[in-house]
Amino acid sequence: MAIAALATALLTRFPHSAPRRRRSLISTLSICSFSLSFSHSRTLLDSKLTHRNLIRMASTASNVAVQGKATAPYGSWKSPITADVIAGGEKRLGGIAVDGHGRLVWLESRPMESGRGVLVRGSEELGEGLVDITPKDFAVRTLAQEYGGGAFAISGDTVIFSNYKDQRLYKQSIVSGEFFPAPITPDYGGPLACYADGVFDSRFQRFITVREDHREGNLNPTAAIVAINLTENSLQEPEVLVSGNDFYAFPRMDPRGERMAWIEWRHPNMPWDRSELWVGCISENGDIYKRVCVAGADPMLVESPTEPKWTSEGELFFITDRKNGFWNLYKWVESTNEVSALYTIEAEFAKPLWVFGMSSYEFIKGHKQRNLIACSYRQNGRSYLGVLDDAQSSLHLLDIPFTDINNITLGRNCLFVEGASAVHPLSVAKVTLDEHKLNATEFKIMWSSSPESSKYKSYFSLPELIEFPTEVPGQTAFAYFYPPSNPSYQASGGESPPLLLKSHGGPTTESRGILNLSIQYWTSRGWAFVDVNYGGSTGYGREYRERLLGRWGVVDINDCCSCAKFLVDAGKVDGDRLCITGGSAGGYTTLAALAFRDTFKAGASLYGVADLNLLRAETHKFESHYLDNLVGSEKAYFERSPINFVDKFSCPIILFQGLEDK
Repeated sequence: MAIAALATALLTRFPHSAPRRRRSLISTLSICSFSLSFSHSRTLLDSKLTHRNLIRMASTASNVAVQGKATAPYGSWKSPITADVIAGGEKRLGGIAVDGHGRLVWLESRPMESGRGVLVRGSEELGEGLVDITPKDFAVRTLAQEYGGGAFAISGDTVIFSNYKDQRLYKQSIVSGEFFPAPITPDYGGPLACYADGVFDSRFQRFITVREDHREGNLNPTAAIVAINLTENSLQEPEVLVSGNDFYAFPRMDPRGERMAWIEWRHPNMPWDRSELWVGCISENGDIYKRVCVAGADPMLVESPTEPKWTSEGELFFITDRKNGFWNLYKWVESTNEVSALYTIEAEFAKPLWVFGMSSYEFIKGHKQRNLIACSYRQNGRSYLGVLDDAQSSLHLLDIPFTDINNITLGRNCLFVEGASAVHPLSVAKVTLDEHKLNATEFKIMWSSSPESSKYKSYFSLPELIEFPTEVPGQTAFAYFYPPSNPSYQASGGESPPLLLKSHGGPTTESRGILNLSIQYWTSRGWAFVDVNYGGSTGYGREYRERLLGRWGVVDINDCCSCAKFLVDAGKVDGDRLCITGGSAGGYTTLAALAFRDTFKAGASLYGVADLNLLRAETHKFESHYLDNLVGSEKAYFERSPINFVDKFSCPIILFQGLEDK
């Protein structure tokens, strides 16, 4: 009854809208509390160990030093990577840009300022000569489409940004001493209109952006691409350029301001299911006319185009997953309204459009006959940075330390790359290219989300990409396995470590094998950790992504259980000490695995979903039809909701939920 009451009180609220600061706090609390909770329940778990294992563990308790290391049971090791280190030491990156002088500007959220988003202008050295652009009374963040992104844009010495408190757009000079922002959108008496993914239109001296309008209600706000005049002294109502569909993204102007490309999609699709790429001509008075659909209109061809960009010569490029099911680069042949593939490979050159403002490629050199395109792609669990020659259809890989890449921004004779690796936290690096633009001559970290993390390097557990069989014969799934690692401790030869399995959120996202101190917290204490990319995850193509359609709460659970079993059978972990955790959609998988399977002995749900029907009823517009594709029938909504089967929970569970979740 206690579990049922707690579940009813805490588990029926939608998790995704929790501000990042609250989620970070919840995650940090969960590390401490779940660790304590598991320690409290360890007697229960250990009682299920074999007699041989009990004798073995008792024999290791003597702490005999061997080769400079103390011998102690897995899970009992001491570590300097504490919850305080994790909570206070990591900033978040909200995007990067380059100003008119070639200087890097980035948006960072600061945990010590309650997650306030601040634009910072950098210098040539990490951490030196930095200038905060955003005044103290402002915070840069947009709530458009719930998850935001694309909250600012820079042209020359001018930045336009979305202010978190009122969601209005502000214009500001980034020249030193001229930092006072001025609003450029009307005051509607509250945050009733959100803006994102904007670009400057130099032809008409205006700002083109996506607007999400909540003035008629929050359940179904209207989306449009609008233009905001930058020359008027008085505030004007934005002019609607494109409207009528459910969602818009990536409004992008050609170099002459004569054409605009954009992405749009409609319910019940998510942008990675089906979307359309359109181009419209711009009249002498700035209106859109003569529209043509470049990709996505053919009902017989399933695709989700994304990230349109124009070259300096006015050619349109974009990414789509037509035919081979992987997001590859394409070019629009305007004269025939056809598209041609630049380089076909079973790899992902883009990510799912959860947030605005993504940039997976940049033009570094080009003319009518040849374009050199800096691009990143993801294949077999890691990212690559390369330069694509579209004339020769050749790809030259750049040798850099990052194994995971998010966004690319063009600088002066360089690239600014958002990335990470197993030993690098999320960072921004300056990559200098040779005169031919085909090789990297210098790699320099300009910003780090956790600059102090390197002091714990000797404790880092390096991830191993594993491929394991699923319940479907002949089908496999993927995960990152982190073994226990601590320079001061070792376990006895016969003991296997406890396992904490993580189910990622989304669910249409991907776990990545990068440095995460929240994972190292566990591995440095003698736990094994595995981060599962169950069927339905991104990074492995459309077929893999669509395994979850109609089967959320089945495939994800099965794959998590299969992964745990695979590690037990391989002798990497102790089958009697398996635990599971996850946040948001991963919290749902955690609860469902504990309710409907008996694989795991304890679990932690962070702002997890327990009632699929309530989630469907209360969620925001962007995901209002998401579950219809993931769950399917009304019967499935009931049968896969853990809230309806709390009597099936039979092991320790700890629950976390934010007050602002909805």
